[in-house]
Amino acid sequence: MRYCLSFTAASLRPELATVIAQIHLQQGDWRKTKAAVLESNALQARSASSAKRLESELRQRLQTLTPAQLELLAIGSSDDRTAMAWLALLKRIQLACVVVQNVLAEKLVGLDPVLRRSDMVAFYEEQERHHPELAQVAPSTQQKIRSTLLHMLRDAGLLVGKAGKGGVLGTVQRPLLSTEVQQLVTADDPALLAGFLVAPSLRARVATKENKRAPKG
Repeated sequence: MRYCLSFTAASLRPELATVIAQIHLQQGDWRKTKAAVLESNALQARSASSAKRLESELRQRLQTLTPAQLELLAIGSSDDRTAMAWLALLKRIQLACVVVQNVLAEKLVGLDPVLRRSDMVAFYEEQERHHPELAQVAPSTQQKIRSTLLHMLRDAGLLVGKAGKGGVLGTVQRPLLSTEVQQLVTADDPALLAGFLVAPSLRARVATKENKRAPKG
């Protein structure tokens, strides 16, 4: 499966995701939501083309959420909105799931929560061997992918602290999740909690799907 790399069109942007979710609650239809967002320039974009890119990327993420998750994104606390925006990203962008599983979770398991540039370089080198689409993009796009994903990890609360000397990027941590967030994620798919460093592995999600597809008997 090829990685979806369109996330560079928008960082996590929970405040803008909230705007779209609120408009969708009013419209009740994604086509009407798109039109309302663009016609009113609800995302405060500087040009029509940037508005279309931003709206498209954020909307496609939000379309993966359940109605209850969308409602929490629209009316929840700031922390809950951030959690729902990150959940939407996890459900659409596989690369985000993989970096949490293969890098951040491993750092915590190894009792070495300091994320270093060398960790991320090794991660991308490994990913490029299995996903040539990462290596085939222009160097400027590669840098955009890496910087955007790192920025989103910070915005989601999975990485704290500023980049420092010796290639240190920050410290990995588990974000605090409200009871409502945990309930909504668990009701959807418990394996998704791994994206918040709560569960041991996102592989459980894949295994569950494979088991469902496997013939019985």
